[in-house]
Amino acid sequence: MAEVVIVESADAAGEIAADAIEHLVRSNPRAVLGLATGSTPLTTWRALAARGLDLSQVRGFALDEYVGLPPGHPESYRSVITREVVEPLGLTPSLVRVPADSGPIETAGADYETAIEAAGGVDLQILGIGRTGHIGFNEPGSSFASLTRVKTLTEQTRRDNARFFASPEDVPQHCITQGLGTILRARHLVLLAFGEGKAEAIAGAVEGPVTASLPGSAIQLHPHVTVVVDEAAASRLALAQYYRDVYAHKPEWQGL
Repeated sequence: MAEVVIVESADAAGEIAADAIEHLVRSNPRAVLGLATGSTPLTTWRALAARGLDLSQVRGFALDEYVGLPPGHPESYRSVITREVVEPLGLTPSLVRVPADSGPIETAGADYETAIEAAGGVDLQILGIGRTGHIGFNEPGSSFASLTRVKTLTEQTRRDNARFFASPEDVPQHCITQGLGTILRARHLVLLAFGEGKAEAIAGAVEGPVTASLPGSAIQLHPHVTVVVDEAAASRLALAQYYRDVYAHKPEWQGL
């Protein structure tokens, strides 16, 4: 069972996720982080930046990237990662990879898998979850064994992401994303979700059946998962009070 932590706000969740990253980096300055984009992890990056840690040796791998945006497009995930993560946290740009950041798209997935393996694997993967239940850009129907590859985005995901673009038509049809199999190889998954709009996806991911129809449910197959949600995102969890009791009485030595 995933550890579920229910907090009062996105800021509180960001502090908890930052705690996990700080603990990891203090024990291993060359740790490998899996980096999510979008609005969900912003409080984590802000909380981490405020701590003044030396993160210059940390290596990073972004979860995904759009296919077809011109180089330097402000909503490419390379631009977003640079703007929201690399620069505020003082990461070394050359140590942060984004899918398809080198070489042809036809071999980008395999190349990314090779790079992650060469780095020793991801120590801690930050995740969000979409309304369709997707993690990364693994849309419903994705194989739990899938690796980094090109995917077609659902219309729901394109609508959800349209707020970042001038018009819905500007949202790319395709992406390249770490697969569910890739994500499950990370040693610690930290999944964040805020707002009532994510409540159904969170309930399915944490308590529902493990099914490709809800890719986020793959977290139930992982031995070390921390799910940090606000009250609204937790509103459909049948065992919410139990999760509160577990976290309130958790031995300090267990950590996150």
